[in-house]
Amino acid sequence: MIHARQALLAEGWATNVRLTATDGVIATIEPDATAQTGDVTVDTLLPALGNLHSHAFQRAMAGMTEFRQAGRDSFWTWRELMYRFMDRLTPGQVEAIAAQVYVEMLEAGYASVGEFHYVHHQPGGAPYDNIAEMSERIFAAASRSGIGLTHLPVLYSYGGAGQVDLNAGQRRFGNDVDRFRNLVETATAALRHLPGDARIGIAPHSLRATSPDDLARVVTDHGRGPIHIHIAEQPREVQEIEAWLGARPVDWLLNHLPVDPRWCLIHATHMTEAETRDMAASGAVAGLCPITEANLGDGPFNGPRYATAGGRFGIGSDSNVNISLTEELRTLEYSQRLRDTSRNVLVAGEGSVGAFIYTSAARGGAQALARGSGTIATRNLADLVAIDSQAPALCALSRDRLLDGLVFAAKDSVVTDVWSAGRHVVSGGVHADRGAVFESYRAAMRELVDA
Repeated sequence: MIHARQALLAEGWATNVRLTATDGVIATIEPDATAQTGDVTVDTLLPALGNLHSHAFQRAMAGMTEFRQAGRDSFWTWRELMYRFMDRLTPGQVEAIAAQVYVEMLEAGYASVGEFHYVHHQPGGAPYDNIAEMSERIFAAASRSGIGLTHLPVLYSYGGAGQVDLNAGQRRFGNDVDRFRNLVETATAALRHLPGDARIGIAPHSLRATSPDDLARVVTDHGRGPIHIHIAEQPREVQEIEAWLGARPVDWLLNHLPVDPRWCLIHATHMTEAETRDMAASGAVAGLCPITEANLGDGPFNGPRYATAGGRFGIGSDSNVNISLTEELRTLEYSQRLRDTSRNVLVAGEGSVGAFIYTSAARGGAQALARGSGTIATRNLADLVAIDSQAPALCALSRDRLLDGLVFAAKDSVVTDVWSAGRHVVSGGVHADRGAVFESYRAAMRELVDA
């Protein structure tokens, strides 16, 4: 049972809200209620966001790639460094890193995560005896942290546009369609050991890492559940796909595959006006990762036109260089302001920018992760976050401006409690297993540094 002084329900703000959950699902919502003995009492209750795009292992690289070498650094030079780092990771280290990442996400206010998982095999590319070994390490980390997991095994068959061979740094990712099907089936069976809100989807890595025929096959095989794909992140990627397939990536995808609300198009940074409108009309979710997109120099998303066209979006922490829900949200808006030399850009029509970004990302993230959450309503999953509206960054604001304060003025420290499908995983701003998880993470990092 939860009692909130105020709560943002699906129909708007309400006061003195008492909420119950059964089997992870919101059962009752009672405004103007009195707290009962045993209730968890909080100040302000919001729908918690899902983090729709994570590569958990990359958290261990944070701060290691910010030294400028001779020449011009880019996404592509960063990628080569990432490959070299990743090639040393053991299954135990992946589990320890992912658990740390998920604890940090929960403490930042996320209730769930989409793990875009592509490190499948041993260094050199030979499969483990259990083809889903690495996926099961992610499952163990999710179970330990209590985060809601949508697992997204990645199909990565080629080293670049035009079906070129995988390079040495990509061999741990590599699967053909048949082996990928086996991986997904094995991981799906193992997922049954997690709570009932766990989900599985698929993630064809990108057009450059698959082929048109392979992509059509895996989409046909995967009749239900989310489909995530990297798309149009970098100008060079757009040029290479256009040269190979005769169309820009988003345009090609929309015209050759049944893109619909099951899909999440990660980044979609470099789109024409027509692509922006057509993507919005498809019902797919744009998976935006503003901190990573800024860190890698990807460029800003075409936010105002996409919002005007009714496009759906959510946010993800991608490389996990900085896990911060508030920073992710404000970086999204600030990237639009810097490009357009304007203020209060990302909102459809007039109104609160913070409220539009937060509530849109809550709904879009829930859709992309197939979680049945995103608003506080009966029969939705109890993915909830409580914040302290009396914190210094928020105490002067009316509740109609509270989400503006959360997005633009506050830090994640205003988060007091988080529930993931009713699991009370953060209390008093702290995850219950924080200390032990960090010790495991630190030991894994020592091993990596020594290696």
